[in-house]
Amino acid sequence: MYLEVLLLFSYLYYFNVFQVQTPEDILKAKRLIFPGVGAFAPAMDVLNKKGMAEALCTYIEQDRPFLGICLGLQLLFESSEENGPVKGLGLIPGVVGRFDSSKGIRVPHIGWNALDIAKDTQILDDIGKSHVYFVHSYRATPSDDNREWISSTCKYGDNFIASIQRGNVHAVQFHPEKSGDVGLSVLRRFLNPKSGRTQKLVQGNASKLAKRVIACLDVRTNDKGDLVVTKGDQYDVRENTKENEVRNLGKPVDLAGQYYKDGADEVSFLNITAFRDFPLGDLPMLQVLRYASENVFVPLTVGGGIRDFKDGNGRYYSSLEVASEYFRSGADKVSIGSDAVYAAEEYLKSGVKTGKSSLEQISRVYGNQAVVVSIDPRRLYVKDPKAVEFRTVKVRSPGPNGEEYAWYQCTVSGGREGRPIGAYELAKAVEELGAGEILLNCIDCDGQGKGFDIDLIKLISDAVSIPVIASSGAGTVEHFSEVFRETNASAALAAGIFHRKEVPIPSVKEHLVKEGIEVRM
Repeated sequence: MYLEVLLLFSYLYYFNVFQVQTPEDILKAKRLIFPGVGAFAPAMDVLNKKGMAEALCTYIEQDRPFLGICLGLQLLFESSEENGPVKGLGLIPGVVGRFDSSKGIRVPHIGWNALDIAKDTQILDDIGKSHVYFVHSYRATPSDDNREWISSTCKYGDNFIASIQRGNVHAVQFHPEKSGDVGLSVLRRFLNPKSGRTQKLVQGNASKLAKRVIACLDVRTNDKGDLVVTKGDQYDVRENTKENEVRNLGKPVDLAGQYYKDGADEVSFLNITAFRDFPLGDLPMLQVLRYASENVFVPLTVGGGIRDFKDGNGRYYSSLEVASEYFRSGADKVSIGSDAVYAAEEYLKSGVKTGKSSLEQISRVYGNQAVVVSIDPRRLYVKDPKAVEFRTVKVRSPGPNGEEYAWYQCTVSGGREGRPIGAYELAKAVEELGAGEILLNCIDCDGQGKGFDIDLIKLISDAVSIPVIASSGAGTVEHFSEVFRETNASAALAAGIFHRKEVPIPSVKEHLVKEGIEVRM
C-alpha cells in the first residue's frame, strides 16, 4: 500500500518537508499533513504495526496543526465498512460507508464537485462556489454526534462530510493538491495561517458534479529515441510520407503543463509502446510523471504495460509493483488495457475471482477509484442481432451492406488483435473485478473528427454504475455537448484536436456552459 505521511517543520518563510518514519517524528512535528492513498484496512494495518496510530491520536488530541486528506480524513472516524468493519482511529463519531449506487449515482465519486460550507474555517476561505476534486467510493455522513466537527458537506446522492475542523485540526475528503489554484489555496492557508490571499481566484458557479474535459497524451519514443507526444488515425501514429516517421506533436511535460493552464480537468498519459518494454526500466516515462506532477495540479492518469513482468534476469515483478512505481512517480490513477481483457475473459469463463489479476491486485490495495480500464473495441456490423453471442446495438447509421445492428469487438496490443469478447461483456466483467472507471475508446472513430460513437458510449454508460470516459472522434465543440446530452458519460477525452490547437480546451468549456452543462471553469 502507498501511504504517504509528510512531516513539516515550520520556519518564517519556508518549510522543510520530511517523510514520517517513526511515531516520534509525528510527535515532534510543527505541522502534519496526512494524505492517504489506498484502502482503509491496509492503512490502519500500517499505522498499527508501525506504532503510528497512538502517536497520531496523541498529536490530534493535543490540538496541534493537522491536515488529513481523503483517506487521511476517513481514518479519523470510528470505523469503516470497506473490507470490514475495520476499526479506525476513533477520534470522530461515525462509520465510513460506501456510496449507494442504487440511488442512481455512479460509484466511485470521481470528479469536480461543489461544497456547502457549514462554518467559517480559514483554510476554506478561498473556495467559495468553486469546484474541488474528489475521488473516493466511501464517505462519512453527518450526524448529531459529529456535527460539531463538520466544516463543509457535499451533495452526491445524499450529503456527505467534505471537510472537518475543530481547533487546529482539519481534514478534507477532496484532494486540494489536485484541485488547481483553489486547492493550492487550502494548502497555503494551512501551512501559513497568517498569509493573505496572494492572488484573486476566479469564483465559479459550482452547484453539482461537473462534467470533465480530459486531455490525453499518447507518448512514445520516435525513431531518434526522443520521447514525444504523438497521435494516430485509427491507431496508426506514423506520417503518411516517404520517411514514414512517428508523428511528433510536442513534448509531454510541456503539453501537460499547457493543458493544465488551459483548464483541463485531468491529464492522461498513455505509454503506447509499454507492452514491448519493461515499465520499471522505463525511466523517461517515470520522469515525465515526476516533472508533470510538480506543475500540474489536476489528476494524472498513466497507462501502458501495467501487468506482471519478468526482467532479463528472470526476476518477477507483479503488476502491483509496476503500478506502485507509477503512483510514487506522480500518477493518481493507472489505466489497464490488454491485461484487463484477459482477466475478464478468464472470469467470464470460470465465474471465479482469483484475486491474482492486475486489476484485482491494484484495486484491492489502492481502492477501485485508482484503477481505470481502457477498452479498445471495433464496430462489427450484423444484420441479425441474434447472429452473435455478444450484446448488439441498433446503430444510427447502417453498415456498408445496410446492416442495422453492430457489436463491438474488444482488442488488445494497441488494437492489433481482436478478442472473443464484446465491449458490453468486458465492461460488466471489469466492474465486478474492481475497476473504478472505464475509458471507452473506439478504433473506428479514432482520429476521424466526426464525433464520438454515441451508440457505443450509450450502450456502456447505461450498462455499468461506474463512471465512463468517452474517447475517440471529437472534432468540434458540439461533439462534447452531444455526448453529454445523449449519453451518461461522466467525462469526454480528446487528444489530436487539442495538440494541433484545432479546438482549444477553453472553447470546449465555454460552449458547454452555453449549452447548460456544468463544468469547472
